[in-house]
Amino acid sequence: MPPLVDPAAAVQQALDKPAGSASLRGIAQPGDRVCLVFTDATRACPDALLVPALLEELLMAGVRDKDITLLCGTGLHRPSTSAEKIAKLGASVVDRYRVVDHNAQDSAQLVYLGIAASGAPIWVNRLVTEADLVVATGVVEPHLYAGYSGGPKTVAIGTAGEPTIAYTHGIQLTDHPNTRLGRIDGNLFHQTLGEIARRARLCFILNVVVDDQERIVAVHAGDPEQTFHKLVALARELYEVPVHQQYDVVIAGVGHPKDVNLYQATRAATYVFRAPKQVLRPGGCIIVPASCPEGVGLGSGEQRFYEIMRSADDAPTLLANLRRTRYPAGAQRAYFLAQVLCYHKVIIVGAEHPDAVRQLHMIPAHTMDEALQIAAKEIGRSDLEVLIMPHALHTLPSEQQLEPLHIAVGTVRLQLRRRGEDPAAVDAQTALHVLRALSQEEPELPAARWYASVQPEHLEQFVELWESLRG
Repeated sequence: MPPLVDPAAAVQQALDKPAGSASLRGIAQPGDRVCLVFTDATRACPDALLVPALLEELLMAGVRDKDITLLCGTGLHRPSTSAEKIAKLGASVVDRYRVVDHNAQDSAQLVYLGIAASGAPIWVNRLVTEADLVVATGVVEPHLYAGYSGGPKTVAIGTAGEPTIAYTHGIQLTDHPNTRLGRIDGNLFHQTLGEIARRARLCFILNVVVDDQERIVAVHAGDPEQTFHKLVALARELYEVPVHQQYDVVIAGVGHPKDVNLYQATRAATYVFRAPKQVLRPGGCIIVPASCPEGVGLGSGEQRFYEIMRSADDAPTLLANLRRTRYPAGAQRAYFLAQVLCYHKVIIVGAEHPDAVRQLHMIPAHTMDEALQIAAKEIGRSDLEVLIMPHALHTLPSEQQLEPLHIAVGTVRLQLRRRGEDPAAVDAQTALHVLRALSQEEPELPAARWYASVQPEHLEQFVELWESLRG
């Protein structure tokens, strides 16, 4: 899926034609107190583009600067630095508006909103609950618990209190069979986040899908639920990849900003382990290249992860203890990493703090060659079959090929983007004309073969799917 040719114009178009909602400039009123929640530095969300566009909408609605608070949704991560705020928002925004970091452990900042259907206690930042209008940015990408991140998560976790984060990331939700990487339907974790966001009165989001170079490939705005589901459909086209065998070694790239510390970088290992398709043979090794200049991490959640991991004798004992005693917020990374380590060795390449890697029951290596030698020794042979996933957090190995209908729709979307057109601006009948022309010009394409043999009811399905993606 190619990047958008003009991201700024695409953002404005999304704001002009929101999904399932009036425009933000139509919703906001002069005198409204607005809380705009944005993502922290661990998320590759282009807030420097999204936030100013949202602020311009509020300005056109007559909302005063002094009535707008920009809240960084840190969850239990460390506070953002001044440099990170400027990188996220731009110096002019930081100078002009009130910018605040959420603190999940400061009870004075939190308001209790009751109990979710899943049993989660709902504590949310007071700046959110006291606002007349709650708006959020986000990036829709594969997520270990939520299926896909973005949508409600920026508010539901980013501005939540520690009791909420502890419950949602605890065994009672994360061990649910539908709480899976890439899964939305029936996902209890995602359902809980949606309920929290609704209780917090999140009414408008501006979310994106980005590629492996953090370039925007899709953007939508509007009602949180409708916008999220539109972007998930597009994200699946980009991230889900059929894989038909298992391998001895998976090299799982994590990339910026997740390579900043071991807490974030070990996501790569857990994503490989919990992917829809198991790509690693029993006893295989996962290699993660990550410099991790912050070591384990500086936030309270990261430090809990570190203390729990380093105090354990081994992964099976740790896993059994965590299942028996449960764990505090932030320690869910220990729980999921322990699951991986029960079956696979994890090797971290190039970490600036190798002792910390060892304390987490993983293996440090200076170079990739050294890591592969370690893997060969662990597995017991040198003729290794290796799968390279340069962007493990943005790659979901899948059991099944895409349905021919989805291939046809995806092919037309790609052709339009190559021509510099926005698929969301093209109606279904025009899309069918494009598909018809493609089938004549390149009859060997799978989409062309589908069109040549299609029945009338399948064309109706094409139209329905196309229009659902346009919103």
